[in-house]
Amino acid sequence: MRRAGLLAVLGFVGLTALAGGLVMAIGSWLGPERLGLPAQLVMPESMLAGSPFNSYFLPGLLLALVVGGTHLAALILVARNHRWAAIAAATAGYSILIWIFVQMVIIPFTVLQAVYFAAGLAELGLLLLSLGLIGHTSATSPEPQARAVQAAGPPFKRLRTR
Repeated sequence: MRRAGLLAVLGFVGLTALAGGLVMAIGSWLGPERLGLPAQLVMPESMLAGSPFNSYFLPGLLLALVVGGTHLAALILVARNHRWAAIAAATAGYSILIWIFVQMVIIPFTVLQAVYFAAGLAELGLLLLSLGLIGHTSATSPEPQARAVQAAGPPFKRLRTR
């Protein structure tokens, strides 16, 4: 269940970041009217005032390739039980958190920022649960859990078995 939740959140963030980033980049390059986008979906260039960007082209590419790319790579690695799945999932989770932090410094707050920040926290939480690093502990002593973690082997194998 934890792995399925992690896969779902990775897929959601990966696909929406890829799609949103490509729409931002291509729309900035060709113009939103050539893409047939409704005016409600076009972000005003005034939101970039005070930022290092004069269009949405570079931020769109970064969103699609860095955030979307790391999430989709992590999705594939977790789905295949690859030994680097845990590192990829952590990288993906932190990438969206960093993206949202930077975005909140540059542009005004939106509800989507809260949604994607929560998704990043969910990814990291599900990863920690999958690795057995957080969760139910014994009320009597921490030794049984410590022995169980040592017996399970490297964290990548624990993710692969769940």
